This record gives sequence, structure tokens and C-alpha cells, in this order.
Amino acid sequence: MRLIPQLRPMLMALLAITLLPFMGCGGDEGKVTLLMTDAPGDTFKTAVVTISEIYLQGDGDDGDDDEKAGNDDKGGRVVLRSEPVTVSLLDLANKTAELVSEAEVPNGDYSEIRFVITGGYVEVNNADGTTSIFASSRDYAGLPEGAKVDGDLHMPSYGSSGLKVKFTEKLTIEGEQKVLLVDFDVAQSFGKEAGNSGKWVMRPVIKAAEVTASGSINVTLTKDAGVSLPTVDGHAVTLGDFRAVMINEAGSREELPLEDTNGDGTFEASFKFLIPGGFTVEIEAPEGVGFTTTPNGPVAVELGSGKNVTTAFTLTRAQQE
Repeated sequence: MRLIPQLRPMLMALLAITLLPFMGCGGDEGKVTLLMTDAPGDTFKTAVVTISEIYLQGDGDDGDDDEKAGNDDKGGRVVLRSEPVTVSLLDLANKTAELVSEAEVPNGDYSEIRFVITGGYVEVNNADGTTSIFASSRDYAGLPEGAKVDGDLHMPSYGSSGLKVKFTEKLTIEGEQKVLLVDFDVAQSFGKEAGNSGKWVMRPVIKAAEVTASGSINVTLTKDAGVSLPTVDGHAVTLGDFRAVMINEAGSREELPLEDTNGDGTFEASFKFLIPGGFTVEIEAPEGVGFTTTPNGPVAVELGSGKNVTTAFTLTRAQQE
């Protein structure tokens, strides 16, 4: 995770929000903390967004009138952050960044949270090994020095009315503290605009769930006693050369290294800050190695509310290909 003072690309799609009740605060207001995480994708080398304002919108109030610009009591518009912040989204994979810390919020019901996004850029990987940059403007302040902008990044109305994220169930503040977790699924958020190869557009796919529902998927890999690992190009392969792969319902792929942190021979990886739903997990071998496991991947995993699920793989064959 890294928050940077300069802007980089924006890559937003599956936006998931989680609500975690903490200790009571008492009185006529509660407190809200906002965290951000990201599900990465292979298409993008860089993805940065500049968020100029974050606010909660009261239940039944669309908040589009200019005169509603301040903090309204009892579930109106409540600004959580007005200081611009630029976030490098790809740095947030399997991590979180704190965007708002214990903002005071009047008691009441809130139907959505909005992000006013005023700039960004994405750097995408091309098939020939080169990259291309698409920015919200040619003079976007967050572009690297000397960067050549290849095309436009379109962000429809997100700099004015903001990106609207509705809660599945209303957020009720009653003197307690809530923690909101925002998950940007990079791979699903941006795509080329139809009929215009020189332009990319942000089309966020958004859903919300309670934070108590966030969980994790743990993947373990051990070796059957009769299996010998090969040597490839002079390198003696170990279980640490294998990787754990997870794919969510939207098709976004994330991989993590497998590590034996306690030296017990079991290599592990943990995919954290996940919204409940369906996933698949499997093991990926290093280049030049053919292998089989029990169970044979990919394995379907249904992650329930607030659960931590472990899928254990055993390596049953490994050979040089």
C-alpha cells in the first residue's frame, strides 16, 4: 500500500463496501473510518486515482443540490474527507490504506457513499511488451515526468456528482464507530471505449456488503512423501517456487507466493479482505515444471460472512517438461 502526493491512474470496477461495528461512542454522533483495498489485474502496469472529496449521503436524499454542500444533521450529506488524496491502486493488493480516520458523523441513516474523482491515469500492458498511458487530461499533474500520453481516460461525471456507491442495507449511525472497507477491482473497472481505440473509459462494477462479512481464503501446499522436485535450468525447484492463484466471480485473477514461515514444511498464502461470494483457487507451477495435486485444481470456494477458509493442496507429481 502507498498513498502518494502525485497522481497516477485510475482503475475502478468492483467496489465493495464493508461495515464493521466497533466500540460505542455515545452522544448524538458516531465515528467513521474508511479503508481502501484492491483486487489486482494483469492488464495494468499502473493505476492511480485522485479523490478530492468523500462523503456519506443521507437516506432518501440524492445530494445533488449545490446548497447541500456541507454537513447536514440527521442523515444528510456528511463530508468525510475534503483534502485531495492520490492513491496508487495496484499498491493496495492484499493490503489496506486508511483514507478517513474516525470522522464524526451525526446519528442517522445513510444510503450511499460518494467519491469525487478529479483525475487519474492508467498504464496498460500491450501484447508486444510495450505499455501505453491513458490519462484524464494531457497535463494531468500525476503523470510521471516526460510521460507520453497515448490516449484519453474518460471518467463520466465522477469529478462533479461523484462516483455513487449504494449500500446493500442502509448504514445506521447510532453513536458507535463503523469501519468502511472499499475494494476496487482493478481488472473490472476500465476498458476501451467502443469504436475509439484511442480512449479508455472507467466503468466501475460496484457492490456492497457488511464488513463483518469480509473474510480470507488460505491456500496451503505440501509435498507427498514419494515426490521429488526436479531441477530446471540449474535451479533446484522448491515448493516456494509455486504460487497460489485465486479468481473471483467477476473473473479477476490474483496470485501470491507460497511461503513456509514457520519451517514446518507447509507452504501457505492468504488472500485477505475478501467480500463473501464464490471464488476458485489453484496452484501454479514455475515455468518448465509439470505437476499434479490433490485435490486437482481449480477448486471452488464459497466464502461466507466473516469466514476464513483454508484449501489444502498436496503435490502428487512434479517433473521437468
